[in-house]
Amino acid sequence: MKSKLQVDISNAQILKIALPISLALLVPQLNFIINNVFLGHLSEEALAIASITGVYYLVFAGIGYGLNNGLQALISRRAGENRPEEIGKIFHQGILIAMGIAATGILITYFVAPLILKATLQSPSTYEKAVSFLYIRIWGLPFLYVYQMRNALLVGTNQSKYLVAGTLAEALSNVFFDYTLIFGKLGFPALGFNGAAYASIIAEFMGMLVIYLVLKQKKIDKQFSLFKRSKWENAISKSILSLSGPLVFQHAISIISWLIFYILVERNSGQTGLAVSNTMRNIFGFFGVFIWAFASTTNSMVSNVIGQNKKEEVFGLIKKIVRLNAAIAVIVFVILNSFPSAYLSIYGLDKDFVNAGIPVIRLVAFAMVLMSVATVWLNAVTGTGNSRRTFLIELAAISFYCLYVFLVLEVYHLSIFWGWMSELLYWSILFLLSYTYMRSGKWKKIVV
Repeated sequence: MKSKLQVDISNAQILKIALPISLALLVPQLNFIINNVFLGHLSEEALAIASITGVYYLVFAGIGYGLNNGLQALISRRAGENRPEEIGKIFHQGILIAMGIAATGILITYFVAPLILKATLQSPSTYEKAVSFLYIRIWGLPFLYVYQMRNALLVGTNQSKYLVAGTLAEALSNVFFDYTLIFGKLGFPALGFNGAAYASIIAEFMGMLVIYLVLKQKKIDKQFSLFKRSKWENAISKSILSLSGPLVFQHAISIISWLIFYILVERNSGQTGLAVSNTMRNIFGFFGVFIWAFASTTNSMVSNVIGQNKKEEVFGLIKKIVRLNAAIAVIVFVILNSFPSAYLSIYGLDKDFVNAGIPVIRLVAFAMVLMSVATVWLNAVTGTGNSRRTFLIELAAISFYCLYVFLVLEVYHLSIFWGWMSELLYWSILFLLSYTYMRSGKWKKIVV
């Protein structure tokens, strides 16, 4: 008889896990998008600068997501093995590791980031405002990391439905405080660009608090003894770092490549190109969360199924998730190609901005179809426990991506349309390498 912690490979099971995850993944993305919509109505300069600061913060959010994925795969494996006594230990060590990374991120932001941004950005005004914003924004990192680790716990133990409450709390808080703190409404001070930073910190704290209350209310904390262990356990931490370490680097370099891309756009196309590219990032952020939700589901379910010693079912599971994910991506493709002007107009900028963005949005919509397939196969590799292979696949794809954007934007000075063609290259390489590895069958010998 299957335990509550074990999963089957039905479409219903896939959707049961994936849909709540999609809402949870909206948390940092909604913060990013909501901030940008409000900042677009503040000025084009604010929207342009937000592309740099937003992606910088997402580098650290991506590091947390990498740790989350490793933790999730490990928890899912123990759930598949029906060993709940180990889950609380893994979770607690994950929190301790996350806090160490958060402290490192804060120090880097204060002492290293200003040097890098000053050396790479052309506009002194952009540099000064970006650094001022980041000095505030980075303090939300501990709250975000705790929230992400609790996501790993809930998804890994087949309880992803409880993620929704934290997401709603964070999104509503962000909308309210963006409106009041950026523009000075309802008696709050008008903080302008920096108001978005304070709003995001408050929202991340609210998301973390609500998830904590859910764990207490549903007695999940008692089920896994989450808050009883406070000491550092070397063996468990080593297992987490062994699995999560490559994923942390994988997600970090992935988003750092975005930061490089935006810096090159700023040097090549100025504020309008930067603002257009920022809105394209928002498309990946909003619509992409549904695609990434199925990818995260792949990680968890593949690990769980292997933990049940049902390796022969892995490929059937992957194919089911690919079909569901690709269907969503095609719907997004149709929506974005049918109403590109409507989407671009929500930022409140002029017609030149909209006209510059339309061809790029059509390209991005197609890239997301490739993304829907590639992310599932890449996360299947993660679910097998071979996170080092996942990192190497990502590193190869990123290397070609960075080389391409450098040549197109910095050497040949082509338009941002050609810069965004890099997405097609990136997702194609990820898919080919991930698919080839899974087909090789080498993953069947891995033990975590």
